[in-house]
Amino acid sequence: MHHVSLIIEFLRGRPSAVFWLVALTQGVLWTAVPALFYSAPPGEIPLLLAIGHEFVLGSYLGPPLAFWLGEAAFRFGGLLGLYALSQVCIVTALWAVFTLGRAVVGTRHAVLGILLMVGVAAFTVPSPEFSPAVLAAPLWALALLHYWRAVGQFQRGAWYFLALDLGLLLLANYAGIILLILLAVFTLATTRGRRALADIEPWLALLLFAFVIAPHAVWLYAERGLVIATFKESIATGASSSAVALGVLLLASHLGLLLLIVLASGWPRQRRERAPEIDRPPAETLARTYIYFFALMPAASALALSFAIGTYWPIGPKSIGPLGSLAPLVLLSGLAVIVAAGDRVRLYRERMVSSSWLALLVLPPVLAVLSLALAPWALARDLRIAQPAQAEAQFLTENYLRRTGKPVAYVTGDERLAPLVAMMAPERPRVFFAWAPQRSPWISVDDVATLGAVLVWPAEASGQPPETLKTQFPAMVPELPRSFERNVQGRLPPIRLGWSVLRPAAQ
Repeated sequence: MHHVSLIIEFLRGRPSAVFWLVALTQGVLWTAVPALFYSAPPGEIPLLLAIGHEFVLGSYLGPPLAFWLGEAAFRFGGLLGLYALSQVCIVTALWAVFTLGRAVVGTRHAVLGILLMVGVAAFTVPSPEFSPAVLAAPLWALALLHYWRAVGQFQRGAWYFLALDLGLLLLANYAGIILLILLAVFTLATTRGRRALADIEPWLALLLFAFVIAPHAVWLYAERGLVIATFKESIATGASSSAVALGVLLLASHLGLLLLIVLASGWPRQRRERAPEIDRPPAETLARTYIYFFALMPAASALALSFAIGTYWPIGPKSIGPLGSLAPLVLLSGLAVIVAAGDRVRLYRERMVSSSWLALLVLPPVLAVLSLALAPWALARDLRIAQPAQAEAQFLTENYLRRTGKPVAYVTGDERLAPLVAMMAPERPRVFFAWAPQRSPWISVDDVATLGAVLVWPAEASGQPPETLKTQFPAMVPELPRSFERNVQGRLPPIRLGWSVLRPAAQ
């Protein structure tokens, strides 16, 4: 007699509850772990906030929406608010894929597709780093959902939601251009898509889409030189094998999903081995085609683009984590596997599968915490999330206040340290990009010299400031480098910062 585990019964009886349990558990884990254990934000969050603090219509890193939302979340909730915003994006993306799956393969199989997404690293390990790609994931998923409702389910009002999704997606990440083109191709290539264009709603929705992207489009035309220069620099400095690198990242991101597929298939198994079954109504041909097309073509288009131009900057700027930039491209991976599995899915070795799935859910955040304690001892490796950012910002801003009697207005110097200090300082000073002044056109050298600033740079060797700072601010007087201890120092040397207080011109 074959005994079915409680997990399978719960999946059969309460599939929606399983989805919310999984999605919210993942969101809570990746909100709590960085909020409790990271002493500095991961990745390029400080740079994102340095730009978002200005609330401009665009920057050299792309459209403005992620920068605005990141700044707003940090102002209202600090780092916890920023981590929570990132997980809200991930949970919303999973919900949209789950809702699309329910319309195509039913609730039970839709949940199976979401369970497989725990094995896609792009939605787990890099998710605490809020970025344009993380924001693009829910907007991309909502666009896929609303397009299917408009074309696949004949809900003509869904065209307006699709227009809003696509407009906001292009305000979040230029990768949205890939989805826009693919949707147009799918519409023209299918009978139902061409038939939908005979209605008035798609054309009215096009006006709404144009209205949403118009402000950034005007900025993009005016500042096209900055964007083109950044794009050319990315091509010049990118690896010649960027298409291969992107392919490797896509494969690496799916290793956990492949593991779950192999275990659930029972391979290799005996002929008479039995397994619980989870069935569904048959999916229509257009629905299967839709899922396969948008599961495979975004990644294939990104690979082709990377091969053609030598970089995948339009998908994920080099300053944003590479794995995190893949999130919009792999949204339907789990659902596509379930659609391909057929109307009746057999789950072999359910205990081993459930244990492996739980490990993929819990082990990455546990390893992230352990790395903070072990990496400084075992590898003598400096982790960015272990930087004593609060102590550094407090020391530098207090010295400025003590010497000038005024709160600091600007921070500049090193490309990594200056945004970090500005982010963690209570005054939230603005950041002047001394390393590339053309990328912060909202501030000039004269502005900094007039109001004063804190200058900061790494001082591992001589402690002398970079030549660019000496040229831009000849009045600066370097101070003795300051050392800072990490929470877990291990075998690493102390962090040494070079610094200088540039007094306001009136003083």
